[in-house]
Amino acid sequence: MIAWLTGKLQNKAADSVIINVGGVGYQVAVPVSTLNAIAGPGEDVTLHIHTHVREDSLSLYGFGTELEKDVFLLLIGISGIGPKLALAVLSGLSVQELVAAIRSSDDPKLCSIPGIGKKTAARMCLELKDKVLQVLPAESPTAPRPAGASPGIWDDAVSALVNLGYKRQVAEDAVNKAQQGRPEIPIEELVREALSILRKR
Repeated sequence: MIAWLTGKLQNKAADSVIINVGGVGYQVAVPVSTLNAIAGPGEDVTLHIHTHVREDSLSLYGFGTELEKDVFLLLIGISGIGPKLALAVLSGLSVQELVAAIRSSDDPKLCSIPGIGKKTAARMCLELKDKVLQVLPAESPTAPRPAGASPGIWDDAVSALVNLGYKRQVAEDAVNKAQQGRPEIPIEELVREALSILRKR
């Protein structure tokens, strides 16, 4: 069973990537969040892998963080949710948003994901309400947003970092530093600079 892969990114598609590992190309299905966090072709990439084996196929599902993989495994443990639908769930909502929706039994939000109906949403809330606390404990108090910062951009940047596996408070501190003195910085640049700050720690 493959647990993780490290290699050169060969190609990116709408819902998968090909990673060159020692001359072998591995096609890995990934959620949108992971796809957006991966650099361009030729760059080094590491993905946490779930190897899904069926009688007629072997498929790889990859994630940028252990947190995403853990939530994916919880999702496919629910009757009626297979790997492809679980991937769609993680593409439709960030891990943070998904966990919040499950904790609050927000069926309408879950039903906004293509392929998730009322019965499946109710089953997700029932079966995962306690389990999600094991992978993502209740959050600590949030850090104040910088004065003049756009709430939408700031929140989206923090959410993106949390979705990549960073603790919320750590993500907020990094976004605050990256946005300091530049309240109108574009979201893409803000996330890049915040990630750069976190990688230097």
